[in-house]
Amino acid sequence: MSNGTGEALVALESQVAFQEHTIEQLNEALISQQQQIDVLRVELRLLSEKFGELDDRVEHSGSAKDEKPPHY
Repeated sequence: MSNGTGEALVALESQVAFQEHTIEQLNEALISQQQQIDVLRVELRLLSEKFGELDDRVEHSGSAKDEKPPHY
């Protein structure tokens, strides 16, 4: 094996190692983002349920805009 081929092989091994490191970092970022999405989905579901409950209360109690203020 000539010196040029050895250097090329070392360069390729270095490039592969760098790519493997980059892929691992991207994978960790993807896992973190998915965890954040899961948390946000739960929070959105809870907020949606609370909003629905408030909406039901408003519908059952009548419209506040139709009521006269207490001083009338």
